[in-house]
Amino acid sequence: MQLTAVLIPAEEGGFVALNPETGTSTQGESIEEALANLQEATELYLEEFPITSYGKALLTTFEVAARAA
Repeated sequence: MQLTAVLIPAEEGGFVALNPETGTSTQGESIEEALANLQEATELYLEEFPITSYGKALLTTFEVAARAA
């Protein structure tokens, strides 16, 4: 099953990894570590809460106006 991984640089270093289809998230010091941790967390999640494939995800970006604090 092919799922989506979103990687976000963490403020303290490393990366936060999120799978939007299941809501699982984790972190790692490198992209590779974050992805490996996300794969493991998602597999464990799916053992308890199986899902069917939704098809391929569409990932895009959008902008919002930034306001001064």
